[in-house]
Amino acid sequence: MAEEVKLFGVWASPLSKRVEIALKLKGVKYEYIEEDLTNKSPLLLKYNPVHKKIPVLVHNGKPIAESICLLVLWNSFWSKGKEREAAIGEACEHLKTLENELGDKKFFGGEEIGLVDIVANFIGFWLGASQELSGLELLTEEKFPKLSKWIHEYVNHTAIKENLPPRDKLIEALSARFGAASK
Repeated sequence: MAEEVKLFGVWASPLSKRVEIALKLKGVKYEYIEEDLTNKSPLLLKYNPVHKKIPVLVHNGKPIAESICLLVLWNSFWSKGKEREAAIGEACEHLKTLENELGDKKFFGGEEIGLVDIVANFIGFWLGASQELSGLELLTEEKFPKLSKWIHEYVNHTAIKENLPPRDKLIEALSARFGAASK
């Protein structure tokens, strides 16, 4: 079965452009659908009914609406062999940068959760579920002890813990969205 990939975006959106650039760099053939955010299409509303925002990537009929998630996951699903190894190496280099930035701090800004921690939310929870699903081991306690400690502190903070989806349901949802692409 041929893969069907569609990207709903806006020409002036840096969020759309970063996903589009990633797809082009990977050589993924896709259909680009320009959206008018003042008059949203029925398809955009169908594929992102809650937030009604772009970008939305639709892979074989399954929508993915978070651009950060898209960028992190595209390497593991559309890379093979040496290219996949290189992508993993690059991801590890970025994780090392974050590891170094943490230093001896509890959170990126110090003792309290701040903007960088919230932006790094994907690493704090979704990356672990994505790793479990894909079989990749990017972020381990042995490789990244400071980030691992940060993840523990972050996901166990009351404000964060109350807002995270159940892990088993997240893995089920990721599997439904990415299962075919990861094989």
